[in-house]
Amino acid sequence: MAAAAVSEAWPELELAERERRRELLLTGPGLEERVRAAGGRLPPRLFTLPLLHYLEVSGCGSLRAPGPGLAQGLPQLHSLVLRCNALGPGLSPELGPLPALRVLDLSGNALEALPPGQGLGPAEPPGLPQLQSLNLSGNRLRELPADLARCAPRLQSLNLTGNCLDSFPAAFFSPGALPLLSELAAADNCLRELSPDIAHLASLKTLDLSNNQLSEIPAELADCPKLKEINFRGNKLRDKRLEKMLGGCQTRSILEYLRAGGRGCGKGRGRDGAEKDESRRKRRERKPRRDGGEGAEQEAGDVGRLLLRVLHVSENPAPLTVRVSPEVRDVRPYIVGAVVRGMDLQPGNALKRFLAAQTKLHEDLCEKRTAATMATHDLHAVRGPLLYGARPPQDLKIVPLGRREAKAKELVRQLQLEAEEQRKQKRRQSVSGLHRYLHLLDGKENYPCLVDADGDVISFPPITNSEKTKIKKTTSDLFLEVTSATSLQICKDVMDALILKMAEMNKFTLENKEEGSLSDTEADAVSGQLVDPKTNPAAGKDGQSLLVVEQVRVVDLEGSLRVVYPSKADLATAAPHVTVVR
Repeated sequence: MAAAAVSEAWPELELAERERRRELLLTGPGLEERVRAAGGRLPPRLFTLPLLHYLEVSGCGSLRAPGPGLAQGLPQLHSLVLRCNALGPGLSPELGPLPALRVLDLSGNALEALPPGQGLGPAEPPGLPQLQSLNLSGNRLRELPADLARCAPRLQSLNLTGNCLDSFPAAFFSPGALPLLSELAAADNCLRELSPDIAHLASLKTLDLSNNQLSEIPAELADCPKLKEINFRGNKLRDKRLEKMLGGCQTRSILEYLRAGGRGCGKGRGRDGAEKDESRRKRRERKPRRDGGEGAEQEAGDVGRLLLRVLHVSENPAPLTVRVSPEVRDVRPYIVGAVVRGMDLQPGNALKRFLAAQTKLHEDLCEKRTAATMATHDLHAVRGPLLYGARPPQDLKIVPLGRREAKAKELVRQLQLEAEEQRKQKRRQSVSGLHRYLHLLDGKENYPCLVDADGDVISFPPITNSEKTKIKKTTSDLFLEVTSATSLQICKDVMDALILKMAEMNKFTLENKEEGSLSDTEADAVSGQLVDPKTNPAAGKDGQSLLVVEQVRVVDLEGSLRVVYPSKADLATAAPHVTVVR
């Protein structure tokens, strides 16, 4: 009788068990009452689904603790998203050990402290040995656990924005403590000082400590070898010149100023020396620009490197913009876009390799689309500006790739029927194609969509694109989008990987002449336009392949900037054989 009651209260669990699902999303208006009836915890039956790789429980004001049994019952969990609930003041029992966990999102809860036994997991042995991304933003944390680095030694991204922290634990910046940490965000806290030992974060690329109570920035920050982007706005520094620089200067200039000792520090080359060095550096940067960047490009080409040229919004007469509606905040809030010109998909199997590369990225870096989803469009079929929003399933119409126009509700139902048929025919639980991603929409009252200026839906993440903007062999200019429900940084990481892969493929296509290419006449007939080699960005000098990456701005409906890609910090980890010309 009790089992029947649980089955009736939690039909999602019964369905996940029956279909041996690896992903589960619990959300929606009825969730809060069910969790309250379970004592403010997740139902114990949830922890009897050992195949789960992705679990999200969000927007539940009655969820105060995950409940016992999570670590023992979900050993294969890769992503755990418990955002916008009421977890706190601690976690009892602690979450770990979770040996396979890579992404942990506890943002928007009521956590005040994470002491041993009520935190993320044990330090010895590490409770979260594979954790890469930790989001603790929007809580009430007064301090961080001193053993965080030992609990999660492979951490790459840490978001602490919007807490009550006044310092970092000393062990956090110990040599070798967090060797892979590349992104640290702790804006909107009460931080009073930053330890000089931050220089021990050898992989740090992005640092955001804006809107704190810092009065000094240690000169040792300039010793972080990979640091590309910093934000200290909203801090009242003693060095007023440095405070002014933080509001308008590039990161490189700020780090050079710190390296020189700053004002009144009495070390380094002094202010005058730093200013002279800065002046000389600016002259060096301006010199190749007078040549149109050809010197840098030719030098890179001479050593056989791949070239990516970034076109800034200010240099683009007609930049593409994506506007974001507020309703996607609770559905799939993160999006980045980019325009890439100069792809050659005509020879042989170039298009097939391009599509296969996207599939592999979806499987690996995107974690089967649970972390992020990519979409690629023929730019000439895209009419901007674009609007990224969310619509009820019955109101969202799209012409999916290879199908007739349908409402999202009908499309999802059709895919579900096809999935059931696949299971019956193959006599196994797994399915292929788009059918594998249907669970990502479970519990969603609205579905995310990208709409062009004609009012046509060109993308329905994480399921499909539109036939209207389908990539063809004759496509050379593309609009790329990456969306995510968990992190803006994962969007950028995926976009970096996609663009670098496109550069490698373009070079391979150029160097390996394949049979089966379309003739110029055939290509023109299919595309309906003639290609002028003088204006084709891919037609580099001496057979050199060059891709042009145009920045795309993402703004809210009022026009305020949310993100621009690629920024100076993006495409910064390109392989040694790739040169990015900015």
